[in-house]
Amino acid sequence: MLDNRFGKLETKLVSPDFRTSKGKANEVNYHIFDYSAKEELDVRERINYLLQKYNNGGYDFELKIFDLYDIVIQMLENKNFITKCDNLEKKYGLDKITEGINQMLKMSEDNSNNLILKYIKDNINSNSIVIISGVGKIFPFVRSHKILNNLHQCIDTVPVIMFYPGKFEDGYLSLFGEIKDDNYYRAFKFE
Repeated sequence: MLDNRFGKLETKLVSPDFRTSKGKANEVNYHIFDYSAKEELDVRERINYLLQKYNNGGYDFELKIFDLYDIVIQMLENKNFITKCDNLEKKYGLDKITEGINQMLKMSEDNSNNLILKYIKDNINSNSIVIISGVGKIFPFVRSHKILNNLHQCIDTVPVIMFYPGKFEDGYLSLFGEIKDDNYYRAFKFE
């Protein structure tokens, strides 16, 4: 099944219609590629394959892969926050680390200064196709809804595909197929 879905994804990537900014009813061009968490390593390999295949200069678009885990770790290291996280965990537990990381990244849902979104926006071009991965790796420190709820405010001219280890049904996400998210998303499920 994963082979078939990635085959369809490759067909879409090269389609100029897919890369237009709006859908039939002016919907955002956001897609959720959900998959079983058991397939995580295979999905990572396939994303790397796509990057190598399509970013060789022979196409009129550029795949931009944004692994949320890698982005957050880089930002934590740049701000010397890793040691602080270790100390927070020892003293206060996981919830305090999560709170501290979210404050440092300016992740409040109504905040246009969200550092992850700023990073993505600053690293794309008009011909980019944005792929967001690492959702499962960064949980519980960063929740995908904090990205999705604000993404349309800063990125609405290029397609976005979020690889999601869980289920996306009827506009609702369920991480790992177990942790339900009460937010509704206007994204399309990638079949």
